[in-house]
Amino acid sequence: MIYCLTGKLIHTEANLAVIECAGVGYACKTTFSTLQKISGKETVTLYTHLAVKEDDVSLFGFATQEELKSFRLLISVSGVGPKAGLAVLSSCTPSQFALAVATGDSKAFTRIKGIGAKTAQRIVLELKDKVAKENTISVRGNGGAEFTSVQGGAVEEAVTALVVLGYSESEALSVISKLDPDLSVEELIKKALIGLAKF
Repeated sequence: MIYCLTGKLIHTEANLAVIECAGVGYACKTTFSTLQKISGKETVTLYTHLAVKEDDVSLFGFATQEELKSFRLLISVSGVGPKAGLAVLSSCTPSQFALAVATGDSKAFTRIKGIGAKTAQRIVLELKDKVAKENTISVRGNGGAEFTSVQGGAVEEAVTALVVLGYSESEALSVISKLDPDLSVEELIKKALIGLAKF
């Protein structure tokens, strides 16, 4: 298994980055967000997933381990292939993906080209427990991943984020219910964490 590749970025195109390592160019299928992160850099590191089929061997590369974990979660869903997985992660960050799954927001995925309503529902249904139990995708406030509106409703997103961080829903609700609901998600989480720390 190839864990990661570190080398010279020699070529990019839509959904593809070629990394030269020891004279060999590795073509890595990737997301728009990874291409943005590595754009303009000479030496890059991509965390990889190798998919082997009877008629094809494909290498997928991602700028962060969280994006790789999100990709592996997505392709574990029945009916979701690598192409759809890349489409999802080209449209949202790992933290947005985790929040959408945790809140049961299948509509967030139907807005992505190639993802129908049934597939979106399967993503939420099959991954909700995995995201909650394993805390696979880290969701942080200050200094971590930004919280961007997936479902619309800052209070609901803030509660979900705190649950993903390990607090119970009742603990999160009890603190957030005392805060101004017009605050941004990031502000709600920041103030809620201060309140929870006092307990």
